[in-house]
Amino acid sequence: MLKIGDRLPEFNLIGFDDKLHSSFEYADKYALAVVFTCNSSPVSQAYSDRLIKLFEKYEDDNLGIIGINSNDQVQSPDDSLEKNKLAAYHFNLHKINFMYLKDTDQSVAKRFGASCNPEVFLFNSKRELVYKGAIDDNWESASGVTSAYLEDAIEETLDGMEIDFPEIPNNGTPIVWKT
Repeated sequence: MLKIGDRLPEFNLIGFDDKLHSSFEYADKYALAVVFTCNSSPVSQAYSDRLIKLFEKYEDDNLGIIGINSNDQVQSPDDSLEKNKLAAYHFNLHKINFMYLKDTDQSVAKRFGASCNPEVFLFNSKRELVYKGAIDDNWESASGVTSAYLEDAIEETLDGMEIDFPEIPNNGTPIVWKT
């Protein structure tokens, strides 16, 4: 399980574009958010548009966001690589540099210590973990958000500041683990 200050674990996962993507592809980013998410969780679905808006807002500031789906596709068929591809095209991820990856063997989720969808791990330019946890305080309504935890952490990271609240409890649904 990653702790604040730990380094970004290496990974090499297949994306919705049928290519392998590694953690090294994002070495030039000033901040990198790794978001464990899925297609089957209503909480993850509620955050999809918000994550894309965050990406678009901070892309010029050299923010990278990667979505990783670690749910077992046997127990959760909506989380197969094929369904990832459909979700990526639905959200037009193919038009922006926002990769959605499949962690088929769940090894990446285990190395991170991810437990739910969505769950964010934000790394600074040195690839040190500076924030982990929830995206904001209201998954049901973007207009009802009073604390934008991830956005605040991104701002502070891009400004080279220490994160005020580096760990916020998650408000997602559990990752579907292989049995």
